[in-house]
Amino acid sequence: MVTPRERRRAVEQLVTGRGLSQRHACQLVSLQRSSARYQRQLRRDESETVALIRSYAEEQPMYGYRVIAAMLKQDGHLINCKRVYRIWRQEGLQLPRRKAPKRRYGDSTGRLQRATQPNEVWSYDFLESRTERGGKLRILTILDEYTRECLGIRVARSISSRQVIQILAWLFLVRGAPSYLCSDNGPEFIAFALQRWLREQHCHTLYIKPGSPWENPFIESFNGTFRAACLNRWLFADGQEAQTVIEQWRQEYNHHRPHSSLGYLTPAAFAEQSRLSLHLD
Repeated sequence: MVTPRERRRAVEQLVTGRGLSQRHACQLVSLQRSSARYQRQLRRDESETVALIRSYAEEQPMYGYRVIAAMLKQDGHLINCKRVYRIWRQEGLQLPRRKAPKRRYGDSTGRLQRATQPNEVWSYDFLESRTERGGKLRILTILDEYTRECLGIRVARSISSRQVIQILAWLFLVRGAPSYLCSDNGPEFIAFALQRWLREQHCHTLYIKPGSPWENPFIESFNGTFRAACLNRWLFADGQEAQTVIEQWRQEYNHHRPHSSLGYLTPAAFAEQSRLSLHLD
């Protein structure tokens, strides 16, 4: 199907290239002359809106136009998502092309448990990064699978199973123990001391099949966002600076970044909405 824009371009080519009159060219391509003569009028606030969108995109270069549009609305700017998309394309604000994921062979074992309410299933995992001098940083991330809230991120040169227990103990104290805790089969997560402590807290463990990260998609997706939006954008002088910067990013992620799978609510707003609905029920 030929779009009106393509018809207008055809009229321009017939008029300029072949010397036809505009009336004759419009008759040939079945286009109203008023449509051929139409000139888009820029809004009075166009330049300010373009500058605003560019500032958001430069501040958060890993966010697409939908998330930027949601952030603008969240901050009180009345703007349509289609207008953000038009300016996004016009200004060339495209995200880097993602690498094609490796193909997975074999049957999936499926998830053992899906979260149906807040604080039911948590996931945790480790990442590694480096300081500007090449020092190793070990990073533990903890996520509520239902609300997508990042409950905590701990940075250190090394993190033992005993330290994992201390971190979880604090979160259990302030948030309550989840029903399930999901992870891979890393040595810190399968340690007998940690398993015994979790049993005492009446928290069940869910271990994914070795070499099957797709069975733990929520924490894997979060870690990808965390690495692209934070770790790859900063050079840390040491672990203390890394902890400070990462904690600021975690707060922004929970309270300011809209999440597409949550209806473009922030994780904190969605968690509050979910808790209120549970109390009302």
